[in-house]
Amino acid sequence: MFGIVGVPIIEVAMAAQAAGIRYVGMRNEQAACYAASAIGYITGREVSCCPPPPVSLADQGSVTEAISVFKAAKTPLVIIGKGAAYGRAETVLREFIETSGLPFLPTPMGKGVLPDDHANCVAAARSRALLLADVILLFGARLNWMLHFGLPPRFNPNVKIIQVDLCAEEMGNNVRPAVALLGDISAVATQLLMCVRRDGWKYPSNTEWWSTLKSKIAANAKISKALALQSTVPLNYYTVFHHISQLLPHDCIIVSEGANTMDIGRTMLNNYLPRHRLDAGTFGTMGVGLGFAIAAAAVEASQNTGRRVVCVEGDSAFGFSGMEVETMCRYSLPVVVIVVNNNGIYSGVDSETWKAMKQMGELTSVAPPVSLLPEARYDEVMKAFGGRGLLVRTVEELRSALQLSLSDWERPSLINVLIDPSSDRKQQVTTTSGIKT
Repeated sequence: MFGIVGVPIIEVAMAAQAAGIRYVGMRNEQAACYAASAIGYITGREVSCCPPPPVSLADQGSVTEAISVFKAAKTPLVIIGKGAAYGRAETVLREFIETSGLPFLPTPMGKGVLPDDHANCVAAARSRALLLADVILLFGARLNWMLHFGLPPRFNPNVKIIQVDLCAEEMGNNVRPAVALLGDISAVATQLLMCVRRDGWKYPSNTEWWSTLKSKIAANAKISKALALQSTVPLNYYTVFHHISQLLPHDCIIVSEGANTMDIGRTMLNNYLPRHRLDAGTFGTMGVGLGFAIAAAAVEASQNTGRRVVCVEGDSAFGFSGMEVETMCRYSLPVVVIVVNNNGIYSGVDSETWKAMKQMGELTSVAPPVSLLPEARYDEVMKAFGGRGLLVRTVEELRSALQLSLSDWERPSLINVLIDPSSDRKQQVTTTSGIKT
């Protein structure tokens, strides 16, 4: 149980403890809610007075129609969403992808349902795949803002959508599906798999579509690698994430929130297991990170799994619920918090520029609204409560700090990584005439 007590709620928390329920006292109501919601997602446990609903299958005629649409596609794509992770569909989806030979793209919290390094994963060519696909099969993914609502210029205006979802009210939101498959994600994936096996069908690996996707993946990898191998100070996002990715255990749970921190981190920090990534999700809510991390760490501690929880935060996102580091310290939850600090929201200014702005007049009039205090010492906040705080400026300091933090199972750590305030994502151009993403 997660919460904040006060009269008369103190007695409720005490009664819960007396009944054998572990109580985690948070510092903010929102963080408590975020933590509670993450528990259900990670564990699959639901609190309900009603019996679980029966597993529902899709109409078999619609399943057959979906297979026909896919067989006719020249540039097919599968998108695996958070719903597939929540529905525990990883085993059958892996069989479906490997049997059908189709390329797939995970949504942010769909990462890990199949490993990010799977041969059929085309996440590194995301924009190209979305734009040129003529048929898209959605498994528990919704055409909201994260998928650009399924509309041009990000999508082919003539794309055919096959939507698999448990919720009838989600069918046809923003784009009317060519085929709607209403039912349990795992059960419907099994129906599709059985049809593919029965027909002996497999999408060829030597198509022009696969060649296009692999070429784009290679080109993007080259660009990202060039950025990642830069070691000049201050560091950029790609360098930071490159070295973090080399040191993180494959089975760690990654919590992430922020603007560029979350977006770039999603492309560079791989997930290899389902439900091992928690981020701002459908509503893009900032402030979820530390609550999610506390929930994940509490689960790991209770199950004694030996898996690390790593919380990667933008400096602005950290500010929404930063006081929850006290909660981590109070319960000795060994979360590793990494704050990627660019002095602002999207971008900031350096210390010298900040000093110059002070001379120009009242900061409330002259400071950019996106700016935060340069080189803020978030690491000292963790230290104040007894955790480990580390300030990082170089690659060597980053690697040393992360290795040290990952070796410490007794207390939480916060690594404050100072990066270039002007660091940004690599260039993106999203038009029908060309894409550089």
